[in-house]
Amino acid sequence: MTHVDLFEFALRLADGGRISAGERRMHGAAAGWQVAAFHAGTDADLHADHWEMHPASDEVVCVWTGAVRMILRAEDGAGEESPVTLRPGAAFVVPRGRWHRLELDAPADLMSIGRRSGTRLERRAETPRGQA
Repeated sequence: MTHVDLFEFALRLADGGRISAGERRMHGAAAGWQVAAFHAGTDADLHADHWEMHPASDEVVCVWTGAVRMILRAEDGAGEESPVTLRPGAAFVVPRGRWHRLELDAPADLMSIGRRSGTRLERRAETPRGQA
């Protein structure tokens, strides 16, 4: 493996120092660390209508182009913390087991690094427009 299109495939970082390319699996039981890049043109590309949680590791989200807002669920589960805006060159480390989601401010190219094993998604309760 000498050339890998990261928008097409993910890199898997295995114990023992081996690196391989394979199917991008943002959720599910993929073992080991995964490095994946993706383009987001709409909030739907970021599953902004869902909370996500990774129990097997922290996750780092890096922004190469565009802008996104990282939103963490409050630790007590009631509401959201203030969003953190990420612009090109910025990264955010989501702690292991912390529910989070992304919203798009501008079309973006992103990279995430983490262990996907056990990743969970939960549909976000909608807040009616005009209400906080």
